[in-house]
Amino acid sequence: MTGTTLALAGLVALPAPAQAAAGPSAYVANFHGDTVSVVDTETKAVTDSITVGNSPVGVAIAPAKERAYVTNFDEATVSVIDTDTDTVTATIPVGSNPLNVAVTPSGSRAYVANSGGTTVSVIDTATNTVSATVQVGEGPNGVAMAPSGTTAYVTNNNGNSVSVVDTATNTVSATVPVGSAPAGVAVNPTGTTAYVTNNNSDSVSVLDTATNTVSATIPVGGTPNSVTFAPSGGRAYVADRSSGDVKVIDTATRAVTATVAVGDGPVRVEADPSGTAVYAANIEDDTVSVIAPGTNTVTDTIAGFTGPYGMAFTAAPPAAQADVAVHLTAKPHLSILVPYLTYTLTANNTGPATASSATVTAKLPTGARATNLSSGCSASGTAVACEYAPISPNTSAQKSFRVPLHLLTLGPVKVTAQRTTSTPVDPTPTNDTASVTCTAVSIILVTCP
Repeated sequence: MTGTTLALAGLVALPAPAQAAAGPSAYVANFHGDTVSVVDTETKAVTDSITVGNSPVGVAIAPAKERAYVTNFDEATVSVIDTDTDTVTATIPVGSNPLNVAVTPSGSRAYVANSGGTTVSVIDTATNTVSATVQVGEGPNGVAMAPSGTTAYVTNNNGNSVSVVDTATNTVSATVPVGSAPAGVAVNPTGTTAYVTNNNSDSVSVLDTATNTVSATIPVGGTPNSVTFAPSGGRAYVADRSSGDVKVIDTATRAVTATVAVGDGPVRVEADPSGTAVYAANIEDDTVSVIAPGTNTVTDTIAGFTGPYGMAFTAAPPAAQADVAVHLTAKPHLSILVPYLTYTLTANNTGPATASSATVTAKLPTGARATNLSSGCSASGTAVACEYAPISPNTSAQKSFRVPLHLLTLGPVKVTAQRTTSTPVDPTPTNDTASVTCTAVSIILVTCP
C-alpha cells in the first residue's frame, strides 16, 4: 500500500440473499484477514465469514445477479461471491493492486481501479472476465458510477485528477484537476454532482457533472478518505481517517454541519439503502461504527473484523405482505316469520405472511339495515365493518350478518364488500372487492345467485 491511500467507492443495491434476516446484509472486506464478513444490519451482528484473496479492499454488489465483487489488493484479482450462498464462485485476474470497484446500475459490468498502474479493468459480469481495459491517470484509487450508468468517475491518487469514463466506449472523455491525492468519490442520487475526498488537501472537491469542472471546495480537515451520500442526497458523509471521525456535509450549503466521533482509523463510510443508518469501517480498531443520521450519534459498534475496509449492502428484504382476498355470498331465508338474507363475508389470506389484522366493509342498499352481526362486526347506517383477528397464510375467516327482507325495495339488491384496511401490506388490490346481487320479487320472495 506504500504511496497509496486506500479508499473505496461504489455501492449498488441487490435483492437480499435468502439467508438474510429482517434487515439488509452488509459485506465488509477485512484487509488484514483475507475474508469478507457478512453483517445482519437488523441485529448488528456478523453472521458469516467468507474467505477471498489476499488483502481484500473494495466491495460492490451487482443488482439482480446476487453477486458481490471484492478486490484483492495483494493478489491482483477480484473474488466473486454468490450472496445467496455466501460462497466464492469465481476469481478474476485484473491489474496491479486493485483497490476499489463499482458496478453499473444494470449490473452488467464492474469497473476496477488498479492503483498499482494507470488502468481500470472492466469486468463483464455475465462471463466474469475482463472485457476492456481503460487507461486513466496515475494511481487510480476510487471509482463511482453515475446513476444513469453512462459515466464512471475515477480518482487518480498520484495524478491529482479525476478521469471521467464514458462507459459506452470505455474511453476517458474528460480529466478534471482536483485537490492533492484524491481518494474517495461518490455521485449524488440525481447524478448532478460528484464529491471527491482529497487526502492531502484536507478537503472535498465538488464536481459539476454537466460541465466536468470543480464548482466548490469544502474544507473538512484531517485526512478525508471516503465519501457517501444519504439516499435523499441532502447530506454527504466523509470518513476522516486521521481524525477518527465522520464529517456530515449539508449538500445544499456545502458546509460541514456535524462531526461524529467513531472508531480508530475510519477509512470507509456508507449509508445503508434505507437511509436509516450510516456505517463507518474503522481499520485500526477492527470495528464498524453505526451512526444514526437523525441525531448524528453512534448507536452501535460492531466488533469481530480484522482490518475492516470496503463495504456494500444488499437491499432490505421485501416488506412482509399478506394478500387478503374478499368473497361475499348471500342466502335467503324465506319460510320463517320474519324472512331475511344472510350475508357471509370471507377474508381469504393467500399469504405469504400472516395477516395480523384486516377490516372488510360491506355497503348495503339505501334503507337496508344489518342485524345479528357476528362478533367483531359493527353497523353504521348502511355500512357494516367486520374486523378479523390474525389470519394465517392460506386460510380464511368468515363473518356474517342479516338483512330483513321488509327493509329491501323490490328489484335488484346489490351489496358490495371491500377490504378497507389490513396489516401487513396487501400487494393485490384487484381482489379486494366482491359483490353479490339478489332479486327481490316480493317482500317474501328473493332469489340470489
